[in-house]
Amino acid sequence: MLKRIHLKKIYNIQELWLRIVEKSDEKAFEELFYALNSRLIKFGLFYVHQKEVAEEIVSDVFVKVWTQRQDLKHVRKAETYLFISVKNLALNHIKKFSSIHIVALEDSTLHLVDTHCPDVEMEKRELIFKLNQAIDSLPRQCRIIFRLVKDDGMKYKDVALILGISQRTVQTQLFRAMKKLNLIMLPYIKSDLLSPNTHILLSIAFFVLLSLVF
Repeated sequence: MLKRIHLKKIYNIQELWLRIVEKSDEKAFEELFYALNSRLIKFGLFYVHQKEVAEEIVSDVFVKVWTQRQDLKHVRKAETYLFISVKNLALNHIKKFSSIHIVALEDSTLHLVDTHCPDVEMEKRELIFKLNQAIDSLPRQCRIIFRLVKDDGMKYKDVALILGISQRTVQTQLFRAMKKLNLIMLPYIKSDLLSPNTHILLSIAFFVLLSLVF
């Protein structure tokens, strides 16, 4: 039996943006919201500790986009603009409240090799759990950069714009993240508790995963 494949709709963010700011296209605004809402909320969670707060911040950003759309025609990179807007509102929120701490993404996903072997699948899940723990142990800026590049596939220059840092700093932080993740994860991958086949599969999966940031 053929498996049903669900393809995620691919949006041209800049095209949607132009339809919004130039034509006040409500349909384009709705599509932009669905295309970026969840990613912006995840990003906001790096700065605020409550999902409800992150959702409110993202909602405020989209409201501002719609109400001030006529004044946003100069924006050339809509996605970067939205991420920066979320970051700025999140930082403003932090200034108002003192009991703020950074939390890990609840639904972060790390896609490794597929396998039908239950033992390997269980060990793969354990690797994902440990890798997420390792990523969460990174310094805040280092962790944010790693997530933006890995999870969102952003280019160095866009991450630099969003965080207000240089591209060189982005590269340096990614190198530090790689170095620390290797130190934390290699002992586990080389553990005698894993089967030989699992060693091979998980080692390949881990290094392929980390290579995606470069």
